[in-house]
Amino acid sequence: MLHELLLSLLGYTGDLIIDTRESEHLSSQTPISDECTFKLAPDINFLDPSDRELIERIIALGFYYRELDRFSEKSRNLSWIRSSNEIENPLGTVSDMSKGKRENPSVYRRALANGIVEILSIYRSAVLHIEQLLLSETMPILATVTQCLNKFFSLLPPLYKLILEIERDDIRGGQLLNLLHKRHHCGVPELQTCIQRLLWHGHQVMYNQLASWMIYGILQDQHREFFIRSQEARDVENSSSNPDISEKLARLSTDDASLSDWHLGFHICLDMLPEYIPMRVAESILFAGKAVRVLRNPSPSFQSGDAVYPQMPKSFQKRHELVGQSQFQREPIINMGMGEDLLPQSEADKIEAMLLDLKESSEFHKRSFEYAVDSIQGIAASHLWQLVVVRADLNGHLRALKDYFLLAKGDFFQCFLEESRQLMRLPPRQSTAEADLMVPFQLAALKTIGEEDKYFSKVSLRIPSLGITVKSSQLQKATTSTDGTGASISSASSEMSSEGWDGITLEYSVDWPLHLFFTQEVLSKYLKVFQYLLRLKRTQMELEKLWASVMHQYHTDFAKHRNDRDKSSITHEKRQRLRPMWQVREHMAFLIRNLQFYIQVDVIESQWNILQTRIEESHDFTELVGFHQEYLSALISQSFLDIGSVSRILDGIMKLCLQFCWNIENQDNSSNTSEVEHIAEEFNKKSNSLYTILRSSRLAGSQRAPFLRRFLLRLNLNSFFEATARGVLNVVRPRPTTLSVLNQH
Repeated sequence: MLHELLLSLLGYTGDLIIDTRESEHLSSQTPISDECTFKLAPDINFLDPSDRELIERIIALGFYYRELDRFSEKSRNLSWIRSSNEIENPLGTVSDMSKGKRENPSVYRRALANGIVEILSIYRSAVLHIEQLLLSETMPILATVTQCLNKFFSLLPPLYKLILEIERDDIRGGQLLNLLHKRHHCGVPELQTCIQRLLWHGHQVMYNQLASWMIYGILQDQHREFFIRSQEARDVENSSSNPDISEKLARLSTDDASLSDWHLGFHICLDMLPEYIPMRVAESILFAGKAVRVLRNPSPSFQSGDAVYPQMPKSFQKRHELVGQSQFQREPIINMGMGEDLLPQSEADKIEAMLLDLKESSEFHKRSFEYAVDSIQGIAASHLWQLVVVRADLNGHLRALKDYFLLAKGDFFQCFLEESRQLMRLPPRQSTAEADLMVPFQLAALKTIGEEDKYFSKVSLRIPSLGITVKSSQLQKATTSTDGTGASISSASSEMSSEGWDGITLEYSVDWPLHLFFTQEVLSKYLKVFQYLLRLKRTQMELEKLWASVMHQYHTDFAKHRNDRDKSSITHEKRQRLRPMWQVREHMAFLIRNLQFYIQVDVIESQWNILQTRIEESHDFTELVGFHQEYLSALISQSFLDIGSVSRILDGIMKLCLQFCWNIENQDNSSNTSEVEHIAEEFNKKSNSLYTILRSSRLAGSQRAPFLRRFLLRLNLNSFFEATARGVLNVVRPRPTTLSVLNQH
């Protein structure tokens, strides 16, 4: 009886102690029983009820041992490696025998099984000690067994419930770590130590995955258990329902694999993220791995040497010298001409040492883990800053975007608008609109852009709704049209609305690794501001050209008819009749000039200086991205482009100004006087509404537009706007006539 009892403690039953499932052939694939199946044989009647109860309590440990051992054997079985290679035959088809029989393996369960095996080995040693003790001395069997296995009564049942829950709910990966972390908080010291050891084994797998990801940029997650997940599967699912996404992904992966990896390749899987790892820390891990992937896999087209450091600020050069002193000599698998590596070996060793310290610790310390992740993220961000800011000349590209998208090169756009002025007065032709714009674009470039401006070749002019891109690099090859603007004139049937010219856009060619900084979202914000500023500059130019052309005509008429008193009086009467219109033009020009000055000087230049200061003080890529986002958000918000009511009013004002200019220039007699008066009246309403909204406490008193008060002060210098804006929101007020409003000035 002694040996049968001891054998039952190791999972082997016989005649005295039976297994109610012995009729089933137990294998590694047999599900774990949800209740104890070890029982005393029913025909044993020589035991007291108390002894029988005690024996059944003891043999339950044998049941728990067997189920834990079966779970460990199943989880540690590596036959899936062989079967994964045998599933596909040489023809690439899946065999029928392998279908539905292959278990989804888990490295985290295997780590858990290794910890359970350690505990079971201690349990087996205790059973062996009991056997030796009972054979050497005459002692009470049941009392000795109970005393020696007392601590396992508080260990094996919770472990059995643990693996039962794991099997039932198919828990794996980060979910398994989360479950162990919850079970670790208990009031039994022995069980807490046991669960802590199991959690340590699980963390070993996580640290190995972290090391592979944060040192080499490689995602070792064959069974999809890590909380950093490759996005390939999700992209395939999305692309099946959205062909546009599929086409976009295919285009990105063709252009640059690293760009696709950075923006679309990886994400955080919340299902596998343990609850004791904050989302902020997980995002730092994700960023660090992606940064290392970029640093270890530079684009073949990325150049080194003197061309890498064009127009580098002195502060950047000093930082580059400090950071670039250590070199990482690894195998030249990608770019033989890179010179020093982007991630030095000393930095990789530092990351590995921090992860090794975490791995060797017997307990998981949240604060130490977060500190190590933040340090690694800082190292990756610093070297990514070195790559983007210093090597790729980020500041030069930022200045180029300011020059062309924010119209800092005012002479170029002034020349372009003057050259294309007559063309833009005609409706754009669908077939040749962009080609027509190529001529004034080329002329403006030849007159104002010097050969030292290497960024102009990255700028492309296009109208998205009309056709192909007109690249500035192609302008040098194009020939000037001999027909001038006449080549763009077509019949009305093929013409679009003249407002189609408002769709003029710029595109900027971004090379590796600046794709990480200048995303499509960022460039779209630049484009939004560009279209707004170009319309504003075009409106200002038309108002100035109108005044110049009319004054030239007056001087010509005066010189021609100064000796003819009758004709001179007619000219004088005409000038007096149109004087109110010139006052309207002056009011329009006054508003547009001040708005343009406010945006270019108070908004763009001030924000640009802030951005430059932050770039010089920072050496962290993530900080730079945040600073640049704040810069763009400030440009959009302080230019009122994110306020629908204000942007609609400004859009209407610019349209009215252009209509006013075209009507005045085409006005040969008084037939268009009523239309011009209507335009002047509408302009008066919109300008007053604009002033009323901007001076409201919600805008003028907020921090979103710190220089708005200066703009309002310039507008209302002589209290004209304040006087005419009274009652502008009163619906029942009478509509003022043009002359009555003008006479108030």
